[in-house]
Amino acid sequence: MLRNREFRQFVILFSLIAAAAVMLGFAINRLAGILSIASAAAFGTAFLAFTKARYKSLERISEQIDLVLHNTDHLYIAESDEGELSILQSEITKMTLRIREQNDGLKKEKKYLADSLADIAHQLRTPLTSANLILSLLANNPNENERKAFVRETEELLVQMDWLITSLLKLSRLDAGIVMFQSKQIDVNSLIRTALRPFLISMELHNITLQIDVPKGIIIQGDSGWLSEAIQNILKNCLESTSDNGKIEIFCTDNPLFTEIVIHDSGTGFEKEDLPCLFDRFYRGKNSKATGYGIGLALCKMIITEQGGTITAKNHLQGGAIFDLRFPK
Repeated sequence: MLRNREFRQFVILFSLIAAAAVMLGFAINRLAGILSIASAAAFGTAFLAFTKARYKSLERISEQIDLVLHNTDHLYIAESDEGELSILQSEITKMTLRIREQNDGLKKEKKYLADSLADIAHQLRTPLTSANLILSLLANNPNENERKAFVRETEELLVQMDWLITSLLKLSRLDAGIVMFQSKQIDVNSLIRTALRPFLISMELHNITLQIDVPKGIIIQGDSGWLSEAIQNILKNCLESTSDNGKIEIFCTDNPLFTEIVIHDSGTGFEKEDLPCLFDRFYRGKNSKATGYGIGLALCKMIITEQGGTITAKNHLQGGAIFDLRFPK
């Protein structure tokens, strides 16, 4: 306590006042002097006891702050007594809990970043390894037709890598919160047909029937470019799971609460254990033969939820997968 300059000044001032009061008391009479000494001693003792208790409380607060700084799991919860020290203890406790939550969040983000980097490295390594192998075969193969086939395979791998890197950049931009979505009225018919355009040739080659049932005049609010990309990722997933002579259905309904877009394919559907993780980043399914990188559906969900919508996926009762997109009014 004596290290506190204000406390030392108070002790000196109190001593001077007490000495003056005692001298004045004895100047009056002996009883007044004794009463002055007793009063000064009682007041000084009470003050010291009270100050010592406050210093103990402050010491506990200081220890708590030190524990927070050293990242220990112990947490001191303050008493509920009234007073400014109790208020200070309560604020320190709240600050401690907030810092600990932020610290736990940073740990999770650090682990998530490390896992994501490992996944990205793995995703890029696969096509790179294949490309290197093809190039080595290409260099030592005199057959012109086989060389052309190797070149086509290399081009396909480069396209896959370009899509992968572009999607990862989009995910990182969405994670960082730097994407500014436009909020404009979008005609659902135009949105779906724009999203379908890149797949029409592939659907024709594989004889996949397309059925669209979207009433005219249905409008949703959002960013048409990003929403078109989200729907394209769903369609890409549907095409990958739908065999030749299959079917893809797209229909839309509108009610006072939300606009619903449903996409249904006639493919193999999802494994039961995969359903809870379909939209998790880098999740490729329990099936070891699963293709893709586990990015498209994760990107799709981020785009839709960031614009206030929802997306769910499940197996259709008649077979195949069904994606349900809802956009609130």
